[in-house]
Amino acid sequence: MKRIVLFVLTNVGVMIVISVIVRIFGLDQALEAHGLNLGALLAFSAVVGFSGAIISLLMSKSMAKWSTGARVIDTPRDESQAWLLDTVRRLADKAGIRMPQVAVYEGEANAFATGAFRNSALVAVSSGLLSSMSREEVEAVLGHEIAHVANGDMVTLTLIQGVVNTFVVFLARVVAFFVDKIVFRTERGSGPGYFITVLVCQIVFGVLAAIIVAWFSRRREFRADAGSAQYVGSPQPMMSALARLGGLPPGELPKSLNGFGITDKASVASLFATHPPIEARIRALQPSP
Repeated sequence: MKRIVLFVLTNVGVMIVISVIVRIFGLDQALEAHGLNLGALLAFSAVVGFSGAIISLLMSKSMAKWSTGARVIDTPRDESQAWLLDTVRRLADKAGIRMPQVAVYEGEANAFATGAFRNSALVAVSSGLLSSMSREEVEAVLGHEIAHVANGDMVTLTLIQGVVNTFVVFLARVVAFFVDKIVFRTERGSGPGYFITVLVCQIVFGVLAAIIVAWFSRRREFRADAGSAQYVGSPQPMMSALARLGGLPPGELPKSLNGFGITDKASVASLFATHPPIEARIRALQPSP
């Protein structure tokens, strides 16, 4: 229920902010004077901006299992799987959430959490992570993923993505409208200039939006690291796990899951990285002198 309310309030907030901005700059009168229905454009932008993000969130568990080949542990087949389930259950109890599904997939060292709801999430770890880390370090990584779930990071990131998508759709069409009318001097309807400008603007604004989303994603990682330290009782296991990850080949996740992993490959530009540098994460966990 809280997430439904948050979703509605976010949509309303986005509509209000855009309305205020266009009114301050007098764009509303200019748009309406040339036949562009501002209310309809706002509604269209919000629907397009949020629908894709929400659908992706609702399908995230199924897509994660399919794309990684993760196998959910329903009944543990050995002592290692039993320990994994018990550890996740204990951490989930400390975080105040229901036991998530636990899965294992083949791959280099990595882990991720996903799901639309805090109490029906999925936590998955790779075979590479289980074989290369001590149980204390694995527990810290699991605590990190449980913290993502408890913090509602999947929903928060989806809402942020929806907000920036809405602005991208809206601003691209506003810019295209003026370019079409002023530069190409289209008097009736929309000319080729409008559609070309929409395409170019959505690419440019989309890149800027990706930078914003990546920045929020990096902030979440520090919170999840701190959450792991709280659940485990010490920051040392998480620091050790991060240090080990820094010396291991990072397990590459499907692009849609990069923001939910414990680590990712270095981006071409740090502005687009979904995770902070491991050195920065370790420093943030160190006790203050």
